[in-house]
Amino acid sequence: MRTSLTEKTRTGLSQVLAGERHGLRAVLVVAGPAVIASVAYMDPGNYATNIQAGAGYGYTLLWVVLLANLIAMLFQALSARLGIVTGKNLAELSRDTFPRPVVLAMWVVSEIAAMATDLAEFLGGAIGLALLFNMPLIVGMGVTAVITYALLMFESRGFRPMELVIGALVGVIGLCYLAEVLIAPIDWEAAGFGLVTPAMPDAAALTIAVGIIGATVMPHAIYLHSGLTQARAQFRNEAERGRMLHFSNIEVVVALAVAGMINMAMVMMAASAFHAGHSEVAEIESAYHTLTPLLGAAAAGVFLVSLIASGVSSSVVGTMAGQMIMQGFLRVYIPVWLRRAITMVPAFAVVAAGVNATDALVMSQVVLSIALPVPMVALIVFTSRRDIMGAHATRPLTRTLAIVGAGVVLSLNFVLLAEAFGLPIPYLS
Repeated sequence: MRTSLTEKTRTGLSQVLAGERHGLRAVLVVAGPAVIASVAYMDPGNYATNIQAGAGYGYTLLWVVLLANLIAMLFQALSARLGIVTGKNLAELSRDTFPRPVVLAMWVVSEIAAMATDLAEFLGGAIGLALLFNMPLIVGMGVTAVITYALLMFESRGFRPMELVIGALVGVIGLCYLAEVLIAPIDWEAAGFGLVTPAMPDAAALTIAVGIIGATVMPHAIYLHSGLTQARAQFRNEAERGRMLHFSNIEVVVALAVAGMINMAMVMMAASAFHAGHSEVAEIESAYHTLTPLLGAAAAGVFLVSLIASGVSSSVVGTMAGQMIMQGFLRVYIPVWLRRAITMVPAFAVVAAGVNATDALVMSQVVLSIALPVPMVALIVFTSRRDIMGAHATRPLTRTLAIVGAGVVLSLNFVLLAEAFGLPIPYLS
């Protein structure tokens, strides 16, 4: 991955680090890595799980979206900190620190997660194109591939062009869901109650909750964020590094807050449109076809535009992350076009085998949730070590919150596995 900056951006960064720029002007110069990482939190897998959550359980599972978003903020901030302080990304540090068998195991799990991610992203964009332009799904996949390849070419120009392109697509998704919330008759009182009142109605809700976690806290985003910050600026002293960490934390909170609100809007739209009379809606295709008579063609069209923007942008970001994971763990570089071609294979195989696309999206999120503890645990270990992080090692409170967050994810995963093997789950029918 090329990491060059334009002279204008480099000058702006120097002014920020020297304390010559402040406020919003400084944040805008530093912004970029968290915006790219936030795309992982708005990918088509989120659409699938959020539609199921809203249609099946109304506003009840909104608290899961909030919890997942708070965990995501913490771990993305830690990932950015790791790259800024060490100048290495998470995969590289894992390779340099852990025994080789552990490194190989981490790479295999991370590659599986990257492929599951790409399956969701690529399929989502293809579904949106196929529905919007009334074309076969396989043709939509081909168009998605061409668009993705074209956007990946911006990477050769360095940081800023890719950040601006991804930022524009995030803006499209955000505006689309702002429109959806304005169109759909949201029960704001019920939404507020669901946001702050933890509840798990049954075992099926638990499966969706784990899917939401898997679709929100993404393994490849944790790896990628450390890589996006590792060579972004050269620091002349610790004061400059501290300023970079400060602005990075602000960017993470803002970018992930926007992603979280978009996810909540997805659930609320599905709850408003489907829960009362169409709670069986569980697929992106049926959601689109049901939205048209319920909320009108405009709502359905906006939904598809946001899905296409989500699929294309997250597919680009997923390819970048997969490339970084392979380079970091194995020191193996493959051209981005070849990486893109390899990771498209599972998506085409799923469609060729006749597997329901939305089912594949939801299950990919469950796979991601099971793979997630690998980078989470590694990140907690590295950011806690003073020999690696120096004065920027995590403090006890931050470390405790990270351990609790990882514990929540691990606990949900164990419960999901118990359910999959038919073991009884206390308090769930």
